Amino acid sequence: MTTLWIIEDNISFSHMIRTALNQSDWCKCEHEFTNVADALKLLSMGKSPDVILTDINLPGMNGIDGIKAIKSIVKEIEIIVLTVFDDNEKLFDAICNGANGYLLKNSSPDEILDAIKIVVDGGSSINAGLARKVFNIFSAMKQTENTYGLTKRETEILNYLVDGKTVNEIAKITFTSPQTVQTHIKNIYHKVHVNSRGGLVSKALKEGLVPKGVFTKN
Repeated sequence: MTTLWIIEDNISFSHMIRTALNQSDWCKCEHEFTNVADALKLLSMGKSPDVILTDINLPGMNGIDGIKAIKSIVKEIEIIVLTVFDDNEKLFDAICNGANGYLLKNSSPDEILDAIKIVVDGGSSINAGLARKVFNIFSAMKQTENTYGLTKRETEILNYLVDGKTVNEIAKITFTSPQTVQTHIKNIYHKVHVNSRGGLVSKALKEGLVPKGVFTKN
């Protein structure tokens, strides 16, 4: 059972999403919060879900800063932004702070469930239109020749990670075991100086560590 928390100050919308997601046989929304602070308090007590859905425009700490605060307590939590904002700045900042997915509030419950499955399996979930925005943002930035000492295999795996492939999918493509892929990913994180997949994707695209056209929708 995949466990979920929602951080959303629109209570009626939060209840609607919780009810819809709880109708699945594999996802359970355990808590709803109207602000980041209450979620952080429960996290600091040792409670944590598999996935957090968070809005951006929240009272007190906003959702983008909340992503960073949440990851500082439990790095392994997958975070999906669920918002009305589709502008470049908020999308960019959310990914850089460690968001694993970015959805708009007009997404259907099935689309949200699909996104949850993707991030739990190690992927990144951004719809096609927003994925193009992400690529355009990063491709417009100055690229660097710094390769961080990545080996050929690590660069290959980095490309697949940015492309949204899961660990198991990468293992099949590269004819290796998931454990071997995980070891490569750990080494990549260490060399590139990131601690989340979202951070790795943003840095890889920003600094030209992957070829143009790699970033695709899930």
